[in-house]
Amino acid sequence: MKTIKEIGFVVENGSDQLSLVSELFDDNGIRMIGFHVNNEEKKCRLRIVVNDPEKAVNVLNTAGYDLQVTDVIACELPDHPGGLNAILNPLKSTNINMDCIYTCPGTGDATVLIIVTGALKEALSVMEENWIRVYGKEFYSYF
Repeated sequence: MKTIKEIGFVVENGSDQLSLVSELFDDNGIRMIGFHVNNEEKKCRLRIVVNDPEKAVNVLNTAGYDLQVTDVIACELPDHPGGLNAILNPLKSTNINMDCIYTCPGTGDATVLIIVTGALKEALSVMEENWIRVYGKEFYSYF
C-alpha cells in the first residue's frame, strides 16, 4: 500500500513544547516536513511527518513521549484553481471521510497534502482511479 507514516502525540499546550520537539529533531538530524497542531484546552495534539520516521520514533520514545504511528496518504495537490477539489471531490463522491488534512510546507516544487482517513485502502483506490499522484516510501528520499 502506498502510504507514509505520521507520528502523533500529545504535549502540554504552549509554543515551547513544539520548540522542544523541533530541537530534538534538529539535534538528531531529523527534518520535520509537515505538521498539524490541534489545540485543546490544556494540551495540544501534534501530527508530524518527518524524513526519517523510524529514527524520529526512537528519539521521541527515548524522550518519554507516548506515540501513535499511523499510515497516512501523501498526495500531490494540483497547482491550479480547484486543485484541492480535484482530490476532495472523488473522495466525497464515494463517501470517504477524512479525520485530518494538512499540507507539507517543505516539499519543494510540489505541494503535498497529507490525508488521514479510516478508509485508507478505499481512498487510495479512488485516488488511483482519478490519476491523483500518491507518494509511498519514495517520499522520504526527497528530503
